[in-house]
Amino acid sequence: MEAWRCVRRGYGRCVVGRGRYPMLPHHQKSLGRDWTTPWENLQRCCWNRHISSCMRTQFQSWNWRPDNLSQTSLIHLSSYIMNSEGDEPSSKRRKHQGTIKRHWEYMCNHNKEKTKILGEKNGDPVCDNSENKFDFSVMSYNILSQDLLEDNSHLYRHCRQPVLHWSFRFPNILKEIKHFDADVLCLQEVQEDHYGTEIRPSLESLGYHCEYKMRTGKKPDGCAICFKHSKFSLLSVNPVEFFRPNVPLLDRDNVGLVLLLQPKSPSAASPAICVANTHLLYNPRRGDIKLTQLAMLLAEISSVAHQKDGSFCPIVICGDFNSVPGSPLYSFIKEGKLNYEGLAIGKVSGQEQSSRGQRILSIPIWPPNLGISQNCVYEVQQVPKVEKTGSDLTQTQVDKTEVLVTDEKLSSNLQHHFSLSSVYSHYFPETGIPEVTTCHSRSAITVDYIFYSAEKEGVAGQQGAGVALVGGLKLLARLSLLTEQDLWTVNGLPNENNSSDHLPLLAKFRLDL
Repeated sequence: MEAWRCVRRGYGRCVVGRGRYPMLPHHQKSLGRDWTTPWENLQRCCWNRHISSCMRTQFQSWNWRPDNLSQTSLIHLSSYIMNSEGDEPSSKRRKHQGTIKRHWEYMCNHNKEKTKILGEKNGDPVCDNSENKFDFSVMSYNILSQDLLEDNSHLYRHCRQPVLHWSFRFPNILKEIKHFDADVLCLQEVQEDHYGTEIRPSLESLGYHCEYKMRTGKKPDGCAICFKHSKFSLLSVNPVEFFRPNVPLLDRDNVGLVLLLQPKSPSAASPAICVANTHLLYNPRRGDIKLTQLAMLLAEISSVAHQKDGSFCPIVICGDFNSVPGSPLYSFIKEGKLNYEGLAIGKVSGQEQSSRGQRILSIPIWPPNLGISQNCVYEVQQVPKVEKTGSDLTQTQVDKTEVLVTDEKLSSNLQHHFSLSSVYSHYFPETGIPEVTTCHSRSAITVDYIFYSAEKEGVAGQQGAGVALVGGLKLLARLSLLTEQDLWTVNGLPNENNSSDHLPLLAKFRLDL
């Protein structure tokens, strides 16, 4: 139970663990390091509140009824349980502080999943012949800014204090990065001072080239994309600022970063790969801002990944999207379309179930002066065309396609041109239990993703994918995720071995040349 835990400790005694809500009477009596309180006081204080279901369940299982107890009965309060670390629910506290092994899940044989448990950092999946192919790995990891950790200390009350210090956390994070040895790193919540003094120098010593975009305003962190010199060369760096002073809706300081990378491959015909990284707004009740930030990122990706023949190069999009699987925002990314008419702004990300009192998304969501169409591309400036007829200058009509863009602004339909798949399936197939990517005192959910332009037949004909891709990516393997129960066996996140409140996501891809 969330707030209270009741367990039997000998005949006639009930041990009550103090949770998040301090509801004990003030006049309990000390018994050494334990406490007692009259039953009527505890009943009056707690019976119809958080303790009720716990106590009723326990008494029923013991064939006890609280109303049959003497009003002078004493409840024994154990100091062992009351003396919790950080006032956290006892159901989430564990003595065990071991490690949980994650394994590689190989997606060979036309993406039919094949699992192999590994304790080692890498293992090459035995799929088809790798000649004329370019294989690479990508990690997405929200490493938890130290300033944000300290500003939100209520989320980490379950943690032992030493594991929250940056001097303890950074070596662990670097150890994970070394262990998995990904070719591309997409990092979120990278604190600027730590990036300059520790993170960037350490990653450069491991053979990475690093690019960084700090959040706007006074925010101390940002997004970084780092790639191995041995695997890629840099073609372009494209930061995206979601704050726009001339658009009242966009008053938040989130950012994105888009890189165009050239694989170092023997094949001269190898296409570039577009890698994007972002951390969208957290606020569960501002789905309008989240969708607009996403549209801005997709517009930049469309511009960067667009090739001369009108197609797009392969795309990988990583980040903390602060949205759960199956939410409208998530579905828009995967399906390439979203009709948001009548959608409450608090329902966009799926972080909260209730939409009570929330307004509906406006149509359109963002104003025309943002310069992004409902297809999530930058709108071309409509410059009047002129042609000379004799001595007169006459203005020609604006192109028909541009007129259609103007008409679109009144529609509640969003689209994008990419055919994107998620590396992870978000539920364990055998049990249906959700995978989680973040776990702290308040929640354990999936908000982190790696999306990629999948190798599919007939991509150009699919809804929302109006432009063909040049050779999509094939998912070779992914590092397994965990359940909430798994993580609480090691005291949640962060812990002694995992030094962020997020898990790193890791995928291996193949590009046919």
